[in-house]
Amino acid sequence: MELTVRAVDVGSGNTKFVTHADGTDIRCASFPSIAYPSGNDSPSWPASERKKTVCIPIGQLFYEVGPDVSLAADTFRAKQLHDEYTETPEYMALLRGALSMMKVSHIDLLVVGLPVALLAVKKASLEKAMMGRHDIGGGKAVTVGKALAVAQPQGALVHYASEHQKMATIGNELSLIIDPGARTFDWLVARGMRLVQKQSYSFNRGISDVLRLLAAEITKEIGSPYRDYDAIDLALRTGKHPVIFQKPHDMKRLLPLAETVAEQAVSTMKEWIEAPHSLQNIILVGGGAFLFRKVVKAAFPKHRIHEVKEPMFANVRGFQLAGQNYARSAIGAPTRERVQVMQGDGR
Repeated sequence: MELTVRAVDVGSGNTKFVTHADGTDIRCASFPSIAYPSGNDSPSWPASERKKTVCIPIGQLFYEVGPDVSLAADTFRAKQLHDEYTETPEYMALLRGALSMMKVSHIDLLVVGLPVALLAVKKASLEKAMMGRHDIGGGKAVTVGKALAVAQPQGALVHYASEHQKMATIGNELSLIIDPGARTFDWLVARGMRLVQKQSYSFNRGISDVLRLLAAEITKEIGSPYRDYDAIDLALRTGKHPVIFQKPHDMKRLLPLAETVAEQAVSTMKEWIEAPHSLQNIILVGGGAFLFRKVVKAAFPKHRIHEVKEPMFANVRGFQLAGQNYARSAIGAPTRERVQVMQGDGR
């Protein structure tokens, strides 16, 4: 019997999820981690202008989520930039929005992620919250039989090992996975697939800090409050200037400021790593990989820095692979790495 396994990674910037999985053929999708609340399940626009969103009932409210949610939301977009975000109705709305878009009614095993620093304290409660019946609106529901919460960078390690055909050899290697996200800067040291807990951590120093810093500088330059973080993010990723007051605004002189945030994060991380010379794999993933690439290379000049295709989806693809391995073991097909990826070595 083939079990249905799916993975979701609810990040502070984007919610990533698996839409199709057939072995290593894993297809993913994403939408902004914005949940727009309303008192009913009617979308915020006429039916004739229907966009790609769903209305998820949570408690007494409905939350509109999906790829086009930015067209629905007002100008104030609250981000769940705190350690209790997994316990908020917005988190559950984003999670259930992803379940809705998977087009399945039952999931035998759902794999979700947590920042490294929160894994020990939030793992059990998040797994419990994920299991059971999830109302996704419109009279539909998705049931989850079992859930597993893992450290977000662990997913990236599994994905990297699979993509580079290293599953058979990585068990003897020491790896560092660096995952700069919207809110947190996560890193994980692993021996094989096992987390080395005392050298792995995360803290709040992500892309959102960069965007706020640059927005403050632009505000000084133009003499008017500027908070278009999406425009700044797009400019950083594409190299195209944001248009402000109908004119392209040159951001090149602000790039060194952006790098200071990355330098602070990487410098702090290096203090935790006991033997950098022993690292055999350094893997950079996450939505912020593009901004941290230069700083990471400077911090480890004698190492090759590995990246993966579509780094934003690295974690969720690895969650899916790990979940498939775990599920196969549950129905009698043994796999050597199945539980190791879910555990740390405690040393």
